Amino acid sequence: MDTSPDLVVAEGLARASALMNTSRSFQGTLDAIVQATRTSLPEFGHVSISVKNRQGTFETEAGTDQLAWELDGVQYELGEGPCVQAVEDEPVVVVEHLGHEQRWPRYVPAALERGLRSQVAVRLFTDNQHVAGLNLYSTERDDIDVGSAETARLFATHAAIILGHAQHEDQLTQALQTRKTIGQAIGIVMERYRIDADRAFQFLIRASSTSNVKLRDVAEEVVTSSIERYRTGG
Repeated sequence: MDTSPDLVVAEGLARASALMNTSRSFQGTLDAIVQATRTSLPEFGHVSISVKNRQGTFETEAGTDQLAWELDGVQYELGEGPCVQAVEDEPVVVVEHLGHEQRWPRYVPAALERGLRSQVAVRLFTDNQHVAGLNLYSTERDDIDVGSAETARLFATHAAIILGHAQHEDQLTQALQTRKTIGQAIGIVMERYRIDADRAFQFLIRASSTSNVKLRDVAEEVVTSSIERYRTGG
């Protein structure tokens, strides 16, 4: 039986891809990625995904447990650490023997207090509005296998592709839902004011413009208020 490192990595990626692809929402895909990463790289018991938005603010979008969220938050607050460096400067940051690390003088003591011993951070993807990173934390080992760091990088590559598809599907789903809501609102306005579809649509557009509220939100308010009026008999 072939147990070469390349085969092990390939099998791990195949299992992870299958798990990640089972989710049908963008958030579900993020959650699946961190769980699949932890399962396939068990030496890293805590995994998270960080996102830096266009305004420069970091947020954790998914994490396997409280420690991962906490370690992410420490790096955001201090503005330093492997997570921040991978997103802003280096695609891959590997940290072994954290107690000997001198690159992040404020983060290291805080991480050691929480039991961290080694860490890998990999840039996940970059688009016009966000930069994301995959964070892997170990409280069990001081050293990191070269193969593990490479596997983490490969996971990030696969995850970025899967997230791209999930984000596209999520946007399509939202667009369809918005279209449906606007259609419902048009029907309600038509019935309420005894006007045709074009005039009802223009009514919603004017309401959106004068109130400086998105058309989608105006439509949702019309639908919600109509449902509430029906329930109360108004």
